[in-house]
Amino acid sequence: MSKFTILLGGDLIRTPLLDRQVAGTRVIAADAGMSHARTLSLMPELWVGDFDSVPADLPDELAAVPRHVFPAEKDKTDGELAIAAALERGATSLVLAGAFGGKRTDHAFLHLALSVRLAEAGTEVLLTSGAQEGIPLLPGKTGFDYADGMLFSILGFSDLAGLTVTGAKWPLDHVEVAFGSSLTISNEVKGRLEIALGSGRALLLAHPFPLT
Repeated sequence: MSKFTILLGGDLIRTPLLDRQVAGTRVIAADAGMSHARTLSLMPELWVGDFDSVPADLPDELAAVPRHVFPAEKDKTDGELAIAAALERGATSLVLAGAFGGKRTDHAFLHLALSVRLAEAGTEVLLTSGAQEGIPLLPGKTGFDYADGMLFSILGFSDLAGLTVTGAKWPLDHVEVAFGSSLTISNEVKGRLEIALGSGRALLLAHPFPLT
């Protein structure tokens, strides 16, 4: 497995879990995401974007990272371009660090939707801010090792059919969930969380390191 971390421009805090998730990965930064390289003590092999939001006062070694410069007027975001660069280099697994929050809600939404499309194409994807993490849910059954009491939601990007949730405060048994329903928002882990999906597009949003 070839695992890459993509540094995006959203929110990020450093946690022991995030350190483990990015350890040993190859790293590509997308424009302002380079600021997270300093936070996580990572050295990207490539810096991608139109460079309209370069972090100030970068250490010399980060400022010297090789750049792939794109025009400001382009048909892909810097994040999608960085992901494409990783896939071109053989990535089979991606950690999208800084995928949530930030100043651009449209970019954060793209990261959520794109992660589902990437997962459907066979690429393993984890989105993270350190405090929250997202995992695309494909049809079938998946288990998750999260602590009891952890808050989680299932975000539907379409109507969902055959959704079963066990190991949760509010379990579900083979239900249908309409697109836009809040039924699967704000649940809690109770035991070993397992999610089975018959059909549809969805993402698990977990809070392994909740901010106070």
